[in-house]
Amino acid sequence: MEHRDPHIVVGWRDPAELEPPLRPDGHRDFRRITGLLTQPHAALGPRGLDRPVWHCVVRAAPGDRMLSDTEWGHLARDIMDRTGLAPHGQDDEAVRWLAVRHADDHIHIVGTLARQDGTRPQFWNDYYRVREACRAAEERHGLWRTAPGDRTADRRPARAEHEKARRQGRPEAPRITLRRAVSTAAAGAGSEEEFFARLREAGVQVRARYSTRNPGQVTGYAVALTGDTARAGGPVWFSGGKLAADLSLPKLRARWDDASSGTQPRIQLTAEERNAIWEHAARTAHEARDRIRLCAATDPAAASDAAWAASDTLHAAAAALGSRVIRQAADSYARAARMPYARIPRPTPAGNSLRQTARLLSRAALLGQNPAACHADLVTQLVALVEAVIELRQAQQHAAQAAAARRAAEHLHAERKRLTRRTESPAARSARVAAESFPVSPWAAARAPGAHQPAWAGPRASRGPSSSRPRGPTR
Repeated sequence: MEHRDPHIVVGWRDPAELEPPLRPDGHRDFRRITGLLTQPHAALGPRGLDRPVWHCVVRAAPGDRMLSDTEWGHLARDIMDRTGLAPHGQDDEAVRWLAVRHADDHIHIVGTLARQDGTRPQFWNDYYRVREACRAAEERHGLWRTAPGDRTADRRPARAEHEKARRQGRPEAPRITLRRAVSTAAAGAGSEEEFFARLREAGVQVRARYSTRNPGQVTGYAVALTGDTARAGGPVWFSGGKLAADLSLPKLRARWDDASSGTQPRIQLTAEERNAIWEHAARTAHEARDRIRLCAATDPAAASDAAWAASDTLHAAAAALGSRVIRQAADSYARAARMPYARIPRPTPAGNSLRQTARLLSRAALLGQNPAACHADLVTQLVALVEAVIELRQAQQHAAQAAAARRAAEHLHAERKRLTRRTESPAARSARVAAESFPVSPWAAARAPGAHQPAWAGPRASRGPSSSRPRGPTR
């Protein structure tokens, strides 16, 4: 939106006192306000932070009503209070800050990370405190209600990552590519060794992190894409926890507890065996759907484990089928699988069955006889499974996870429709095309009240084919 009439709505002092004056040429003079904001940081000298500016943009939803300056000021003051940067009415020596309104739908809050008493401010988890203040404002002013900051969202690439990817000619930021590669490798692996082996086979650079107390113990890992380098020339590494909350090594080990240890050998499967795997995967997804709906009210933890394991099945199916649409579904579904605050659900038979199915699918990438029919059946069951997860997350009032599952279901519906068309017979295809061309039967339309009935549409025509010729106009 175009910025117009920028003005200060609230700050550490009276907004009227802080407002920059106009110069003779009509432009604002920011020298005084800039000096006031930077004074505390300058007083810190070498003890100051390298990046001393705290900046937060707060925007209303498109359908929300227009808030007044007073309401925006209340929200900005609440944000600074909750973050601890400037407790309202309690600390006169806190950081200097102000909130500027550039347009009707948003404000910019800017503060200097230096207290007026000559010390650094103490604050942490400010992102979640800002989220709490925004949700309180949504309830207070009757605005669009958004999901809480439950730490289930993926780590989004920064703007610099997107710009770098465009310069390198990449279709997406390396963080997104690596997150998908790690999720797919974890879904198909049954152990830590196999997980790292699958990552290397996928062309991903892997670096293990070892314990300082027990040098032989692996405590974490990091991954990098070939060709993605930092300014110094080395690879840009991302730890698993920086990709997603459930991709750290301890969280991955939790999903491998039920699997046999060691790397599984790559065996050659016959066409019948591969088709049997697809059919088994469809049955497992169907059973998991029933289990989620059964346990949604009586045992939510068991349902959550199946919902979490369904992410592995989606990633494995996308890799085995080479389907871009199912890959999009798996990416969209990732947040729906996670529990708030990175908690890991206890393993259940339904969840373990889905995880085992994911490992089987990862070994059945080669297609068997009549593969499309098997794949269509699997995708149909995955649609039903994801829809059960939507119901589960809605019942748990996890709006963000429900929305993620809903996006995944849309992708799966599109893939199911495509696969169904590939497997239909010529007669069924002709019937479908006719149905799409004539959504209402011409006989039914002719019998509609007040509709003109053509002379050729006699009473016997509505009963379908007949050995007798339908009556028509006579000369």
